[in-house]
Amino acid sequence: MAKVVTMGEIMLRLSTPNNEKLIQADEFDVCYGGGEANVAVSLANYGHDAEFVTKVPDNPIGACAVAALRKMNVGTKHIAVGGERLGIYFLETGSAMRASNVVYDRAHSSISTAQAADFDFEEIFQGADWFHFTGITPAISDAAAELTETALKAAKKAGVKVSCDLNFRKKLWSSEKAQKVMTNLMQYVDVCIGNEEDAEKVLGFKPGSTDVTSGELELSGYQDIFQQMVEKFHFEYVISSLRVSHSASDNGWSACIYSRDTQEFYHSREYHIAPIVDRVGGGDSFAAGVICGMLDQKDFKAALEFGVAASALKHTIPGDFNLVTRAEVENLAGGDGSGRVQR
Repeated sequence: MAKVVTMGEIMLRLSTPNNEKLIQADEFDVCYGGGEANVAVSLANYGHDAEFVTKVPDNPIGACAVAALRKMNVGTKHIAVGGERLGIYFLETGSAMRASNVVYDRAHSSISTAQAADFDFEEIFQGADWFHFTGITPAISDAAAELTETALKAAKKAGVKVSCDLNFRKKLWSSEKAQKVMTNLMQYVDVCIGNEEDAEKVLGFKPGSTDVTSGELELSGYQDIFQQMVEKFHFEYVISSLRVSHSASDNGWSACIYSRDTQEFYHSREYHIAPIVDRVGGGDSFAAGVICGMLDQKDFKAALEFGVAASALKHTIPGDFNLVTRAEVENLAGGDGSGRVQR
């Protein structure tokens, strides 16, 4: 199996039980998660050698975050210890027409103040096949953006393939700041992943007249901007998840991909996901599934189908981590979505 490195922030997640609003909650459900950590967990779950790089505080909460990763067979030997605190996010889980809401409490987190000297990137990327990061990490702080570029330079020097999930977070930075920082980082990226909002807010590309709130997906618009993105940044693949939000509990879910080398555009099968148990981590499980498919030497269409199926299943699981097996993903990708009891 391949060695994959991911780098970013792992946070403590406090979510309201039973779809309560924050003002109603007398208690919270506790778990850990974060974009790149979620990807590492999925890849470890599929049998790959996944290493997660971050910095956590030297206290019991930091230790709990590391333990959550170790429990899922993610490598943690390159996690630095120090700094002030672990980031927290509060999740108010929506239902029907009421959207979910996230409140961040992550200022001055350990990873936001981490420096390149905290990590031996030459050792980290030794023998690695793939490096994955998201647009969330550079958004945390200027120091984190500098750290991300340092890691990317080391990855490319080591001959490692790089993927990026653009993941625009308007509560962390503006579109203008995102485009300035991320446009520079794209020079190191081989596989670019995102959705219609990410493409527009992070890189300035808008896919035609697509409106996910009305259910209108103009696939020709995606193909056009994918070609423009490849022309500008020379990506090997550009990939977008396609979420049609009928409500917070009912989504259509598919994806599309464009290959630079074959100039082929492909749209996956679409899943109707309802009722949704937890959509947080859905994009991360999709990215991890596509990466897994590519590492498994599947053709890009089959890799996309694996990613879409993996992510559809994640929507049925509470928490940030996708805990489905490779066999379950292959079964759904192969056409069995019956949900019948397995005896």
